[in-house]
Amino acid sequence: MKCSRDFYNRDVLTVAEELLGKVLVHVTPEGVTKGRIVEVEAYDGAVDKAAHSYPNLRTGRTEVQFGQGGYAYVYLIYGMYHCMNIVVNTEGKPEVVLLRALEPVEGIGLMKRRRGTDKIRQLCSGPGKLTQAMGITREHYGHDLCSGDLYLEDGPAVPEEQILRTKRINIDYAEEAREFLWRFAEKDSPYVSK
Repeated sequence: MKCSRDFYNRDVLTVAEELLGKVLVHVTPEGVTKGRIVEVEAYDGAVDKAAHSYPNLRTGRTEVQFGQGGYAYVYLIYGMYHCMNIVVNTEGKPEVVLLRALEPVEGIGLMKRRRGTDKIRQLCSGPGKLTQAMGITREHYGHDLCSGDLYLEDGPAVPEEQILRTKRINIDYAEEAREFLWRFAEKDSPYVSK
């Protein structure tokens, strides 16, 4: 069952934690790929100097973040890798959750071809890797995750004691925000990013 709009229309820290265990699905002409979410990072444009939308900065790039939750915010980093974020909360609150790692569960052969590797732990263990494996590109910017061919399926929640909370990765420039414990990962998962 697809996650509903109500699931996304809540604050970023609540949704980020509850995304663990959900399944990202992408239906393409090449086939279906699915990955269980095992690592995410939260970003809040109102207070978080690591967020693209800080301080509530509305630009062409960040526009989708200011709408209601349940839409994809996809951007290019280093001129070559796409990153997928999920817009959360209600209109006017620029909050997103970066998908950092997935556990591949379906369409693994297609993921291997897209990634050019047979190593299953390397397929989705990073934001750029998972978008490549799942066939997600800048064309998915603004995609409604409540309809269409790219969406989240509900899955068993990760138990509280299995959730690791740490600082986010590669945001040393973000002053006090680099100390926020806004990275959530499933403990002991071999599929999290390195």
